[in-house]
Amino acid sequence: MGIYAIRDRVSGHLLLGASRNVHAALNRARFELRMGKHADRVLQAEWNRSGVDGLAFEVLELVKEREDADFDYAGELKALEQIHRELQGMAP
Repeated sequence: MGIYAIRDRVSGHLLLGASRNVHAALNRARFELRMGKHADRVLQAEWNRSGVDGLAFEVLELVKEREDADFDYAGELKALEQIHRELQGMAP
């Protein structure tokens, strides 16, 4: 679980996300792009032009599992996503 990014290597356009399974989220995004069905039109257009080489798929940060059964993973992911948005100069 953690924060991931998909970046258009040409324009720098960035899709930033949080997921309880970042690797599955990135795999899903690749599948949607291959099928021509990704919701982010900028990334889809770059994929259509350049394929996988036009985009960078990155895991930015992973959240360690805690022994505390009451740990708020959703809150942690939300906070980390906000931090990464601010680091990238993105709107909240």
